[in-house]
Amino acid sequence: MIQADKTLFTMTNFHKQQKNNFTMLPKTPTGITGLDEITGGGLPKGRPSLICGEAGCGKTLMSLEFIIRGAMEFHEPGVFMAFEEKAEELTQNVASLGFDLNKLQQEKLVKIDHVHIDRSEIEETGEYDLEGLFIRLGYAIDSIGAKRVVLDTLENLFSGLSDTAILRAELRRLFNFLKEKGVTAIITGEKGDGSSLTRQGLEEYVSDCVILLDHRVINQISTRRLRVVKYRGSQHGTNEYPFLIDEEGISVLPVTSLKLEKEVSSERVSSGIAALDDMLGGKGFFKGSSVLVSGTAGTGKTSIAAYFANETCSQGKKCLYFAFEESPKQIVRNMKSINVDLQKHIDKGSLQFFASRPTLYGLEMHLVAMYKMIHKFKPDAVVLDPITNLITVGSVSEVKSMLVRLIDFLQEMQITVMFTALSLNTIVSEQTDEGVSSLVDAWLLVRDIEYNGERNRGMYIMKSRGMKHSNQVREFIITDKGLDLVEVYLGPEGVLTGSAREAQKLREKTGVALRDFAVSRKDKEIMRKRKMLESKISTLQAEFESTEEELNKIYFEEQLKEEIIEKNRAEMTNLRKGAIDAENQIRSKK
Repeated sequence: MIQADKTLFTMTNFHKQQKNNFTMLPKTPTGITGLDEITGGGLPKGRPSLICGEAGCGKTLMSLEFIIRGAMEFHEPGVFMAFEEKAEELTQNVASLGFDLNKLQQEKLVKIDHVHIDRSEIEETGEYDLEGLFIRLGYAIDSIGAKRVVLDTLENLFSGLSDTAILRAELRRLFNFLKEKGVTAIITGEKGDGSSLTRQGLEEYVSDCVILLDHRVINQISTRRLRVVKYRGSQHGTNEYPFLIDEEGISVLPVTSLKLEKEVSSERVSSGIAALDDMLGGKGFFKGSSVLVSGTAGTGKTSIAAYFANETCSQGKKCLYFAFEESPKQIVRNMKSINVDLQKHIDKGSLQFFASRPTLYGLEMHLVAMYKMIHKFKPDAVVLDPITNLITVGSVSEVKSMLVRLIDFLQEMQITVMFTALSLNTIVSEQTDEGVSSLVDAWLLVRDIEYNGERNRGMYIMKSRGMKHSNQVREFIITDKGLDLVEVYLGPEGVLTGSAREAQKLREKTGVALRDFAVSRKDKEIMRKRKMLESKISTLQAEFESTEEELNKIYFEEQLKEEIIEKNRAEMTNLRKGAIDAENQIRSKK
């Protein structure tokens, strides 16, 4: 049994503010995803409600799901009285949605009663009388203690009856009977002609709550919508809401609140491209923000989205990838050429693809399907690639309205989303992004840069709310090693990319080599001249030392000569003095 999560759509701020008003009237929750949010808690308790619409809009399925979910989720037994389909047919119809009616009937939580209406059987003495039906319905209610009742469809009770007075009287009797039994009832009715909601044109006036279902086909695309026409004693959503019928039953999509009161986060998430993170202040995007990557065909928008998805999964988080142009296998194969392996994330369950042509559903159905998948998978990041393909199923204004509601929902869930959009021209100022560039938090523009017969890519950060970011254009390159952004390279003629950048680098490298060679030659010449001068200096030094030595020699010789003369003079003096002394001694002896 597949349990549809009633918390798929969070209560909007509008509903929160009016919650106290809703509690004034007792209500019975339907358990149908989104419908309780629109009606402020469910259908009026103990009162009859009318669900009307044309054939194929989902009246029987919605009323039957009301009975089933009441029994399964709220433990309220229910009676489904069918005037067209038999119990076996109803059981088979809802089995595809995962509901086991046989089991519920065995547990006496649900009672299916098929009643064949023949006007001749209920017409006595010329009067129309439903007393037999009341007895049968009352017995069915009492047998299981039913709290919910469905009558499908009302037209079979009054087919062929043309007296409006009798019809109104019998309708009031039927509705009063249901109120006296204290059951919350749904009566289904076929859409009438003209302005009447039902074929009889009276049921909507005596019902306490009227829900109109619509099945439209526009441009060969079908869309189911729901509108609460009236709800006595309670405020309710008055817009048209798309709803989806799939393997989990019915899901109704409430319109997002117009009040901007969502929580925000300062946590950053990486884009997967280190150079791009640097351009965004070194940390990447804010968690829960919306990012738009736009550019002409072939500029690498899908590659950027795949890198973002790969980085999210590599960080141990989950990513949901909605592809409207390529199949998952094609994307996985193509990304291997730039060194990104998405298959490993798919195998681990952290990456999930949902690929379809936009024409599979209408815009609203795509939105409902996205809501359901997002809530079921609970991703940390979502990728839509590309949003421009949605133009095939709606106008630009309709696509913008749908994306606004999706952005609001994702911001409320704190899920980071990346959109890719195809630009049909190269003029930045023109509107080529389905009108969401003003709504997103960050906008990356990848443009073709043609120069000298060569096509290269340049990336701009057009906006990034709440963070410092680069205002320069960076060359965006895609190689077999991955994605990268080349540093800004300024040449004599401005920013250079591709081969022009490489040629300028080569010229500068050659210039550097020539300068180095010239400097080397100059250094060698200086060295040679230095050596010559040093040699001359050495020779002069030697001559100087020789001259100094010669001069010192003469000086020392003169000094030595003077010392010898002085010494000789002293000796002569001593000799002469000794002779005088000898003569004096001889004379004294005499």
